[in-house]
Amino acid sequence: MHIACCIWALSGAETDLLRSARELEFDWIDIQPTHLQTLESRLLAQELGLRVSCLGASFGMPPAASLDSADNDKRRAAIAHCQAAIDQARDVSAQVAYVVPGQDSSAAGLTRYGESLLQLAERAAQLGIKLALEHFPGKALPTASETLAFIGALGHPNLYLLYDSGHILLSGEDPVEVIINAGDRLGYVHVDDNDGSGDLHWSLLDGVMSEEALFDTLRALHQISYGGALSLELSPSLPRPQRALQESRDILLRTLHRAAFQ
Repeated sequence: MHIACCIWALSGAETDLLRSARELEFDWIDIQPTHLQTLESRLLAQELGLRVSCLGASFGMPPAASLDSADNDKRRAAIAHCQAAIDQARDVSAQVAYVVPGQDSSAAGLTRYGESLLQLAERAAQLGIKLALEHFPGKALPTASETLAFIGALGHPNLYLLYDSGHILLSGEDPVEVIINAGDRLGYVHVDDNDGSGDLHWSLLDGVMSEEALFDTLRALHQISYGGALSLELSPSLPRPQRALQESRDILLRTLHRAAFQ
């Protein structure tokens, strides 16, 4: 496992974000489709030794476009946006791209969403990139268990779960049970904390997440031989986002070491 940071946790010019990630001793970053679009940024990331771990493909959708839209033009626009993001993930050597659920939880809406996902999963497979689906409270697939069942029903070999520790706190699911049930369908991991009510993306252990719960989560990841990233997805609105990333990274390193030897 390696530790990454979502660079949208930081504010400022993109070159400053990249330098901050390096100063915080991150080797891996997660990006959105607007990142690393210029030659200057790509060369700087290379110079700093920053590798892209994952790209959030559904960020920045065109207005009204969605992967579950009943309007074919709007759904095609959403698919095209995500396909371009997957192509970008290939260009920056990212290992994973991910999307979030839509808002339509009806049978028809989920069918449309599934059809869109299958196209994206196939495109990603052709490029050697894993496509992950994030469980998301408040959307059509609010729990990890429902998201895993949805992935299983679609049956595509290149479709995985993105596990988010903050979302697990909101849905009240058992993190160990979710991880064990996911097994080799676990494609990516976001790590963040909150107050149990809002998706606040706090620093680790600043909310309802306990150190023992984090330890149990990491030990379960070891148990299924998860070899991907632990990506810190913190809010840029935190009072001291750089310090929050540093402290959360230190907590992860300490707990990872403990989980590896117990």
